Amino acid sequence: MSSNILKEKSEALSDRVIACAKVLQGRRAHPAMINQLFRAGTSVGANVAEAQFAQGKKDFISKLEIALKEINETIFWLERIFKSGNLTEREFKSMRSDSIAIKKLLIASITTVKAKLDTEKTKR
Repeated sequence: MSSNILKEKSEALSDRVIACAKVLQGRRAHPAMINQLFRAGTSVGANVAEAQFAQGKKDFISKLEIALKEINETIFWLERIFKSGNLTEREFKSMRSDSIAIKKLLIASITTVKAKLDTEKTKR
């Protein structure tokens, strides 16, 4: 799994979340919900970027696990904002789909690196 794909997708989601926050402000969505979506959605990309310069495999896993928590939170807030009537169904489905794709990439990456760590442990 290329971490560049994960990095690109998480950065693109961050950009979409930033743009979405501006739109939601214009629609007078609750500021706390906008803030929560903004923080979680942009944190995914930030943690993936940090993982690129991790201090080893355990640190890499840790950063990706934080990103996984943040993408789950992003999905949660997208659902809340949609149900409150501040996102169209098309907007919601598109952002949710992108978020789920990132979630799958994160899970695959974490699983792969954990398996490599386990293999290294058994060789010792």
